[in-house]
Amino acid sequence: MKNAKNLKEIRKIIVHHKRWDFIFMITGIFALMIAVLTFMALFAHMLIDGLPRLSWEFFTSFPSRHPEAAGILSAWVGTTLVMLVTAISAVPLGIGAGVYLEEYAAKNLFTEIIEINVTNLAGVPSIIYGLLALGLFVYQMGFGQSILAAGLALALLILPVVIVATREAIRAIPIAIREGAYALGATKWQTVFDHLLPYSAAGILTGVIIGLARAIGETAPIITIGALTFIAFLPPSPITNEFPFLSFEWLTAPFTVMPIQMFNWVSRPEEAFQLNAAAAGLVLVVMTLAMNGLAIYLRYRMRKTIKW
Repeated sequence: MKNAKNLKEIRKIIVHHKRWDFIFMITGIFALMIAVLTFMALFAHMLIDGLPRLSWEFFTSFPSRHPEAAGILSAWVGTTLVMLVTAISAVPLGIGAGVYLEEYAAKNLFTEIIEINVTNLAGVPSIIYGLLALGLFVYQMGFGQSILAAGLALALLILPVVIVATREAIRAIPIAIREGAYALGATKWQTVFDHLLPYSAAGILTGVIIGLARAIGETAPIITIGALTFIAFLPPSPITNEFPFLSFEWLTAPFTVMPIQMFNWVSRPEEAFQLNAAAAGLVLVVMTLAMNGLAIYLRYRMRKTIKW
């Protein structure tokens, strides 16, 4: 009799928890659909307005006072170069810092303070990074209002994201991988370089591309350091015909980026400029989705090739 009563109580508890699981699932689906439908509505509106404006001339023309002749050549070139500086600056530094904090740093109060600050920096408003870059890179280091200063500003912005993603990816590796490497006589560096980094590469890559996808749409730091709203020329080419076939003059060149160009067009009263802004926004969204899609594909390929 007592066992039957206990079984009845257990079934009641299970039914109660299943009911809450169902409610939570419905709530999660509802929240997800709101986000997805909102994005789809905005994207559809932008697609309807901007798609007719997209053409080869739109990608190969400079901005103009005449909306029908205006293009995004200087904007997408500037965006590409700024993101190149951002990736070169933030990715190696962020991965190295993440590996050090997770594998080498001593577990003490100083390390805990660093970890807390790195985590908090990921939530700092982007305008703060712009002000920091303005004082440090533009004025103190004398980089001026250049591609280099913009790339370093965005590198500071995504650095905490890369560090946290690296640490989480390394932390997810089973402890047996480390123990097996040490048992075979591997050093700390050999364990990290030959085992931990290859196994965590998919997670690290995902964090890196998500960080870059965030940086490509940032406006506040770029405006703060003085990006131009109207520019009808391109920076010097990074590739030259003379030895050593590389030029770094483009790092000190003035620039503009896609969000700034969109902001300039949206501020104009003419409807044709609004259509140009919608077309530029469509290009920017496609670039961001492509970066995230690439991260998903590479993560799938890497996880498929790695055998635990």
